[in-house]
This record gives sequence, structure tokens and C-alpha cells, in this order.
Amino acid sequence: LKFPSDLDELRELAEMLKFYKREHHSYVLLLFCSAYLYKQSFAIPGSSFLNMLAGAIFGPWEGLVLACLLTTSGSTFCFLLSSAFGKQYVVQVFPEKVALLQRKVEENRSSLFFFLLFLRFFPMTPNWFLNITCPVLNIPMPIFFFSVLIG
Repeated sequence: LKFPSDLDELRELAEMLKFYKREHHSYVLLLFCSAYLYKQSFAIPGSSFLNMLAGAIFGPWEGLVLACLLTTSGSTFCFLLSSAFGKQYVVQVFPEKVALLQRKVEENRSSLFFFLLFLRFFPMTPNWFLNITCPVLNIPMPIFFFSVLIG
């Protein structure tokens, strides 16, 4: 198994996992959740393919709920990892982008939740970058969490 990189691979993987799901629903669910949390926690791009895969395997409603919960959980793990181990590296690797985002956060501090929602709905900044940068910008965890859950 590998993460899909195009729609054809996504279709093949979905068919295979749907077949396995008939006999081993809980194992497929565990595999999918583990893979999704891995990608989100370590800020590996490509979760849009996993969102589509969730819908293909588990159906639209269960897939939507699963994708929302896993995105929120994985993004929160990424936030915590960045907070504990990555603050200095994020600033070192992306100094201009962090400075720009810091200015925007300070300009919108009074409506920070809505600003973060806006960034999630209209992703001018990639979500993985927001996940690793929010601890550097001193975004409170509850505001971050709910902006990811809703956005």
C-alpha cells in the first residue's frame, strides 16, 4: 500500500479497501485513521486525496465526519509537535513567511478565530504551514482547534 498521488491510484486503492472493508471493517478503519493521522501530524501534503478516499470507502456522511475529525486531530498533533520541538526551526526555515503571517495575526488579533477560519476557507497559506506556524505565533490551542474543526 502507498498513498495515492493521482486519481487513478486513488480509484484503485478505494476499490481494494472497499473490498477488504466488507470482511474487516475495523482493520480498514484503523489503517485509514493511522495513515491520515500520520500525514496530518507530520505536515505531509496530500490530505485532499485522503478526504476523497474517506468518502469512497466509508460513504459520504461517515467519510465527511471521519475526515473532519481526523483533520482536526492530526492538525492538533502537528501543532503540539511544532510547539514542543519545532518553533526555532520553523522561524529559521521560513523567516519571511512567519514574519508576514505574524503581522497579519497581530492586525487581526481582535478577531483571530475568524481570521484563522478565513485562512482555512481560502487557503492562500497552505494548511500544513498554518499547523506548524500557529504555535510560533502564540495562537491559543482552543482557537486553533475549533478553526480547524469548522474550517
